[in-house]
Amino acid sequence: MRIGELTARTGATVKAVRYYEQLGLIAPTRRENGYREFDEQDVRAVAEIRELASLGISPQRAAPFLECLGLGHQHGDDCVSSLSVYREAIADLDRMINSLTLRRTELNRRLEVSAGRTFTRVEPVADYTVLPENLPVPDDDGAAEHLRGLAMPALELSTSDGQGVRLADLGPGRTILYLYPLTGRPGIDLPQGWDENPGARGCSTEACDFRDHFGELRAAGAERVYGMSSQTPEYQAEVVNRLRLPFTMICDEFFALGKALRLPVFAAQGHDRLYSRLTFIIQNGLIEHVFIRFSHRTCTPSRCSTG
Repeated sequence: MRIGELTARTGATVKAVRYYEQLGLIAPTRRENGYREFDEQDVRAVAEIRELASLGISPQRAAPFLECLGLGHQHGDDCVSSLSVYREAIADLDRMINSLTLRRTELNRRLEVSAGRTFTRVEPVADYTVLPENLPVPDDDGAAEHLRGLAMPALELSTSDGQGVRLADLGPGRTILYLYPLTGRPGIDLPQGWDENPGARGCSTEACDFRDHFGELRAAGAERVYGMSSQTPEYQAEVVNRLRLPFTMICDEFFALGKALRLPVFAAQGHDRLYSRLTFIIQNGLIEHVFIRFSHRTCTPSRCSTG
């Protein structure tokens, strides 16, 4: 075959093929008219060289692999001499990684020193997708025992995608609806005492958990997943976008569902009422199961002094 067919079959350039020939890695025959003639062995050799190059092994080191193929082996690294090239390449990478690590450390040091001359050091922004250690553990105070078997009320609520959803008409199959107090935003403080309120912290983490296991939930039979809080659809839309959630949020700003089902709520700084953390499994319009994560300071709307 001519060099054009060889390059078409292997993806190599004409210049690269001629370079391989100069290195003695391939040895095409010459026709009477001077044109090079390549065969299937050359195709296999060029493919092997290119594969090695993709791993960082230069053509200058490819000879042992081609010799191994020439001896009739199925793979170019079936021979001991080829394994030695692998070890040398790994050693080169280790030296390079060590060198780059040292350079990175020095650059970070210089950055810190230089920034310290001009800028005032600030505390890092809190990451609300990661839970701090030693959070108080919530208890089940029995405020949601009445929910299992109840029908979802005929309420239509706004969603984070600018649409709406009717809770009594969620459709066939199971729906997962999880209620949460509120999600924080980077750079904005949570209510004072938030971490000390058992079960309050973790809304962003919970959303990420539902995101990361969304495929598994669908595979297990959940047709749809919703999160619900009393925050506005615009606030929820930012959370959906920032956390890359594959589902929408439902806004219950006036606690309509809480009033209809007597759901537990609690108060925090700046918030007269917030939903306690609950997860509903809903099928055919009925609450099939409830998973409970309460704060110690929970109350139902009828018992809550803040109304």
